[in-house]
Amino acid sequence: MTEHLTKQTFLDKVFNYETNTDWNFTGELPCVVDFWAEWCGPCRAIAPVFEELSEEYKGKVQFYKVDTEAEQELAEVFGIRSIPSLLLIPKDGKPQMAVGALPKDMLEQAIGEVLLGIERA
Repeated sequence: MTEHLTKQTFLDKVFNYETNTDWNFTGELPCVVDFWAEWCGPCRAIAPVFEELSEEYKGKVQFYKVDTEAEQELAEVFGIRSIPSLLLIPKDGKPQMAVGALPKDMLEQAIGEVLLGIERA
């Protein structure tokens, strides 16, 4: 199940950019953060896929959503210029951004490679 983040919950669960200049992920599981907006057609199109993946990867990967209209500061901090934008955050290492409404198989590949370290044949 996805969880909607506010600025405060993002600071608590993902990364406190107010106190850290270097990336320091504070979560317990790798995560995907979906930057979206209600008016965005592609965002609404991938929402059911995002929910499916959150169930399939339950206990392995955390799925978060950030409404860019309500949380404009978060969108600014991460340089979000187009939505949907997905921030893939491994447990260790630097986050990576994927932009656009990716199909489910591409999202699964990105989750496997970036977050779980699974090499694709």
